[in-house]
Amino acid sequence: MLSVGLTGGIGAGKSEVSRLLVECGAVLIDADRIAREVVAPGTAGLAAVVEAFGEGILGPDGGLDRPALGSLVFADPDKLAVLNAIVHPLVGARSRELESAAPEDAVVVHDVPLLTENGLAPRYDLVIVVDANPATQLDRLVRLRGMTEQDARARMAAQATREQRLEIADIVIDNDVPLERLRQRVQEVWADLSGRARRSRERTPGIAPGTSADGPQE
Repeated sequence: MLSVGLTGGIGAGKSEVSRLLVECGAVLIDADRIAREVVAPGTAGLAAVVEAFGEGILGPDGGLDRPALGSLVFADPDKLAVLNAIVHPLVGARSRELESAAPEDAVVVHDVPLLTENGLAPRYDLVIVVDANPATQLDRLVRLRGMTEQDARARMAAQATREQRLEIADIVIDNDVPLERLRQRVQEVWADLSGRARRSRERTPGIAPGTSADGPQE
């Protein structure tokens, strides 16, 4: 198994890259989707978030009002840290469960928005960073996601810088390109990943799912 961390700044197009990798044959573990699952109504995660931030972050249906919570935490680093301390351990535990269930010869791609910020790069065999110019990110957030420019800039500022992400990258995918060029680049990267997975498998036959030659994955 090859364990890959995939990250990129908000609006960089990471979700499109993960979709293309799945088309190629990757097993995707989406941290954002898991983060929603662990704070779904009735979960211990949601109860902990409500205890920390109050019932004002709940919608009429009793579920999490994400825009309300986002406007609260992205304007205050201390509150964001509290939220992360609740959600990240739950996401990590569920991610490890899903990885352990993947086939032994799989390329498992962990789509992790805050991989850089949380120092998670050592957990993976390699890290892919989806890169885009900050101006491109801002345009996509405002034009495609309907954010105000102020909210978009706050979200971007709450994340690692472009330079910090590139520092931890083993592979960089430029997403300031047309979709067809992006698809070609992802296919090139997939050929590299599948080759690495095959070579790793040949070197370590019989290895248990969820482990690498260096021991269990965190």
